[in-house]
Amino acid sequence: MVKINKVQLIHLQKKLGTDEAIGAKLGVTRQAVQQMRKRFGIVSRWASNPQRNKKIRALSKAGKSGAEIARKFGLSKSRVYRVIEMGKRKK
Repeated sequence: MVKINKVQLIHLQKKLGTDEAIGAKLGVTRQAVQQMRKRFGIVSRWASNPQRNKKIRALSKAGKSGAEIARKFGLSKSRVYRVIEMGKRKK
């Protein structure tokens, strides 16, 4: 496992953005980065984006497909559907 502290991981998250990119830089998998974030209590920057999530749910209600929304925001279809599902659970 890579030796990295919380401050370094936060810096990489701001600089590189995704767990996948951080993993590539560190030579570990995306899942390993996700586990490090959880251990340090760092929230994913994608999960903490309420404005984007609100737009995704609005586009879904307007009839846009998951694939169209995913392309628009540069996300995977599964991420789009998770955002939509999270919105349903909060109600």
